[in-house]
Amino acid sequence: METLRVGFAEVVSNVAGHTDTVVGNGTSSASTESSSSARAWFQWGGTIFALFLLILNRTGRRSSLQTTLLVLYLVTSFPTALFKILRGQIGCWVAFLAIAANLYFPQTFPVSRFLLFVIIPDWLTDRLRDGIVSGIVCLIIGVSLVITEVRGIGGLGNCQCTFHCFGCCLGIAFLFFFTILYLCSGTW
Repeated sequence: METLRVGFAEVVSNVAGHTDTVVGNGTSSASTESSSSARAWFQWGGTIFALFLLILNRTGRRSSLQTTLLVLYLVTSFPTALFKILRGQIGCWVAFLAIAANLYFPQTFPVSRFLLFVIIPDWLTDRLRDGIVSGIVCLIIGVSLVITEVRGIGGLGNCQCTFHCFGCCLGIAFLFFFTILYLCSGTW
């Protein structure tokens, strides 16, 4: 709960600090605001479309590789406030309940990927989520998603434009958009 208070205090201080004063290194708060805005767009937009692709994957072909890639994308781009909640006590309880459900319904509740959110070491999450590394990792994951989707539909010659195929292409395009937007902001 303490991390939630700290995260809330940071949000309040960021909202209160939207003046055009000079920051210590000589840049205005408008440039730091644009960097946090690009990061926020990357986190929220990427998360929404990664969850959309996860739902399409679970209702469609059920590709294990795509699910793993999308969970890795979520680990690197999940919004910070929600990520802190999942890494806290709530995440431990959700992981415990998911493991208990997996004991009785192993095909319905594949929990191994969710545990990645809870048990990954702090030093690794800090390096994966902060800086340019998260954008590069998400870009590589996006390319891998395109390759697995093309292989899954039988190649470009056999592509039949169904709702599932169109939804996947749209979702992957938005993942690329938010990742490239974050990388092009240049303020990681």
